[in-house]
Amino acid sequence: MRISVIVPVYNEAENLGPLYKRLTAVLEGIDDTPHELLFVDDGSTDGSADTIAALAKTDPRVRLIKLSRNFGHEAASTCGFDHADGDAVVLIDADLQDPPEVIPQMLDRWRDGAAVVYGRRRRRDGESWFKRSSASLFYRLLQRVSDVPIPTDTGDFRLIDRRVVQVLRRCRENPRFVRGLVSWAGFRQEAVEYDRDARHAGETKYRPLALIKLSLVAISAFSLVPLRLAGYLGSAVVVFSLAFTVYIGLSRLLAEELMPWQGYALLTCAVFFLGGIHLIMLSVVAYYIGLIFNHTRHRPIYVLDGVEPFAPAESGNPT
Repeated sequence: MRISVIVPVYNEAENLGPLYKRLTAVLEGIDDTPHELLFVDDGSTDGSADTIAALAKTDPRVRLIKLSRNFGHEAASTCGFDHADGDAVVLIDADLQDPPEVIPQMLDRWRDGAAVVYGRRRRRDGESWFKRSSASLFYRLLQRVSDVPIPTDTGDFRLIDRRVVQVLRRCRENPRFVRGLVSWAGFRQEAVEYDRDARHAGETKYRPLALIKLSLVAISAFSLVPLRLAGYLGSAVVVFSLAFTVYIGLSRLLAEELMPWQGYALLTCAVFFLGGIHLIMLSVVAYYIGLIFNHTRHRPIYVLDGVEPFAPAESGNPT
């Protein structure tokens, strides 16, 4: 058995030393199981790559996989999957919010037959009320609209069997939502609950705009509900229009003043309302068309700048 640990890194120089010490302490305590640490530098500008390269020179278990620029967390995670050769692959962030000490529990579940063991957060220290609330709302909304059951209150911290990694390597869609793809792959999946710590150092890379973008990618990748919404809104407008037509007809037949509001004000409101609905639904359709356009260009998900120490990627498509 061999364990691969993937750590996407973007400007996390202050966290790499403590993370390395905790990871190695945990992995060395697992019955001398062979393991490797794959640090994927996602275009860092704070010297993170140099720190990882220094670790790789002193520890043969450490490998630096450097991307040519910042492609994003999902692309960096995909790069790690493409280069990992472990029977069990652990994906963990570099900020030490997800404790490496949970990995042995994940391995126990994996040995018992689970193909995916994901970390479910009981508590999220060091995060604002707004971030906790918005994350909870996002996961529950995604659970309702998604065609694939995606666990709530989870992140990227998980252990994945080699069979699932092989499936992920075949999924080359871009943009991508890795934790959704893991759920889509199927197999037996179980949860390990843990308390999430505050970030060890530095600032989060997921700003509100980035979180919104990731949410749109997640919903559009695993649900057609936004497109179906156009039909729902259209049907509702038709029903309302028919009811309003009957109302106007009755008011004329009975020759009574049943409409206290008349004239251009009512017409103007109706035009703006329908125009707004049209623009919203056009933007939804345009977003899906944009995703199709991006996929047809067949651009690589990421571009490598180097691997230290060098080892060829196992899959046929390294990017």
